[in-house]
Amino acid sequence: MLEVGKYKMVTLTYDLRVDDENGEMVEQATTEKPLQFLYGAGMMLPKFESELAGLKQEQDFQIKLAKTDAYGEVNNDAVVELPKSVFLVYGNFDDELIKIGNTVPMMSSNGQRMNGLVLEITDEVVKMDFNHPLAGEDLFFVGKIIQVRESSDEEVAQILSGGAGGCGCGSGSSCSSDDCGDGS
Repeated sequence: MLEVGKYKMVTLTYDLRVDDENGEMVEQATTEKPLQFLYGAGMMLPKFESELAGLKQEQDFQIKLAKTDAYGEVNNDAVVELPKSVFLVYGNFDDELIKIGNTVPMMSSNGQRMNGLVLEITDEVVKMDFNHPLAGEDLFFVGKIIQVRESSDEEVAQILSGGAGGCGCGSGSSCSSDDCGDGS
């Protein structure tokens, strides 16, 4: 039976909670919608991935990641005020998309995709938080390895070149339902 290791395709389920095994559940990968990823491709949080090394199919796991091994501390510099004009569409403010509590896909000046949470809207600015939603949180995963298999050369090439990959908080997603984020 194969073990989780470099360039193996890993399929697993997990419940992700903040703080500890009794904390708020923030994400789940189920048998119907498992997380599948290429181990060693840099798609997962490094500590999460290293904790899976050597596990085999049908093996259960529990992984606790301190915030420093997950998404880090909350960065106050990632809370910014942007001119309201940035959100004009054909000269009109998009108040359907830009409302308090919405997460909005954005792009930095250097082309990096990121999600921002709308915190406040004034006549002149929109205050947004670009911290990862789980910044400042310790993460606790409880799960099971469903499958470990050899990856094909094509899968490795596609994934390493930025093609299809896994989805889930282990991969740095935005942790919203059905959303594969890029960890920004």
